[in-house]
Amino acid sequence: MGKGGEKGEGAGERQAPSRLYSWEEVQRHNLRTDKWLVIERKVYNITTWAARHPGGPRVISHYAGEDATDAFRAFHLNPSFVQKFLKPLLIGELAPGEPSQDRGKNPQLVDDFRALRKTAEDMNLFKADPLFFSLYLGHIIMMEALAWLLVSYYGTGWITTFILSCILATSQAQAGWLQHDFGHLSVFKKSIWNHIVHKFVIGHLKGASANWWNHRHFQHHAKPNIFKKDPDVNMLHILVLGDSQPVEYGKKKLKYLPYNHQHEYFFLVFPPLLIPVYFQMQIIMTMIRRRFWADLAWAFSYYMRYFIMYIPFYGVLGSLFLLTFVRFLESHWFVWVTQMNHIPMEIDCEKHRDWLSSQLAATCNIEQSFFNDWFTGHLNFQIEHHLFPMMPRHNYCKIAPLVKSLCTKYGVHYEEKSLGKAFIDIVGSLKKSGDLWLDAYLHK
Repeated sequence: MGKGGEKGEGAGERQAPSRLYSWEEVQRHNLRTDKWLVIERKVYNITTWAARHPGGPRVISHYAGEDATDAFRAFHLNPSFVQKFLKPLLIGELAPGEPSQDRGKNPQLVDDFRALRKTAEDMNLFKADPLFFSLYLGHIIMMEALAWLLVSYYGTGWITTFILSCILATSQAQAGWLQHDFGHLSVFKKSIWNHIVHKFVIGHLKGASANWWNHRHFQHHAKPNIFKKDPDVNMLHILVLGDSQPVEYGKKKLKYLPYNHQHEYFFLVFPPLLIPVYFQMQIIMTMIRRRFWADLAWAFSYYMRYFIMYIPFYGVLGSLFLLTFVRFLESHWFVWVTQMNHIPMEIDCEKHRDWLSSQLAATCNIEQSFFNDWFTGHLNFQIEHHLFPMMPRHNYCKIAPLVKSLCTKYGVHYEEKSLGKAFIDIVGSLKKSGDLWLDAYLHK
């Protein structure tokens, strides 16, 4: 048993599934040039396939050497369709004496979570309400029209321009939540329609790239708050996060910035600059470098529409300033909402937890209200969203009590807080990490 892994990767991917493997051998195949994973006890060699993976090579590679069953179910709308791509990669299965879960995971917890998913399916909680999403798209288009009518009727005075900017920023933020729905395939039954409308919303309504978002965001969902796997915790040495990274930086005497003050300079570098500077540059560079020409065309249509609408009132330079200010406002909204669920939670290296435990360690919820649901795009139900990323957001509140019950049964911490406390906790978490860095920098 296990000798099948010694063949070349190409041969490994083509051979008949006749071998039995131990978890020990599967876990050895977690290298850049040698990647295996397990789905429902079947062992697959994904070494060459990873580069062709529609969701990007990194997200699937993050599960090399591991059981990827729950991640596979979470990200694929039609698993039976995907099986035709998996079949040529099948090289064997786990030996009869091997457990279905790797690395000492609680098999009963895993089974109960999968039963919960089946319950959600039986309750039709993965079925979207067309009226909800139609009205949501309609209220975004209405705000876009209102902003243009405002400047058409009242002119370009400072007060009018500020109100217009707030309306456009609101429209952009809400379009961001809507593209998130289509990107997660949670609206239509067929993936193709989700992809098409996703490109329209993120491309034509926001001027961004669907492929850039997919390749980045699914990594975050697969391995939330895991260094070197979740791009959302790669702070480019601007911030140190969690408990372990600050100590590591401190011991190595790394001081790119005075991290003991990061809870203060956070307000200057993160909320105002993430979308108008960092994301904007990264999106354009990614579309060009990776030749996402369709995404580039959609983004171009956004800029054409925007400038046709506003150059007659503000001129070229004024329209550019207006766009930058709108994205400046939107960036604050986006950062506070998206970071309140993650920065205060555990951020660390890979710990190989089961799906439920890994998602709960990295996410928390915000109390439900009509405003919170709208303001956050239902990301106040971050726990349920991470557990079931393809579930339409209007159903999170229905599955939440069952998730809480499951967490209580197994002692998994389910954290929920007010919106205000969630914002405060971001700053408090940054201060704690900065203090850990300073202590390690000075004394270790």
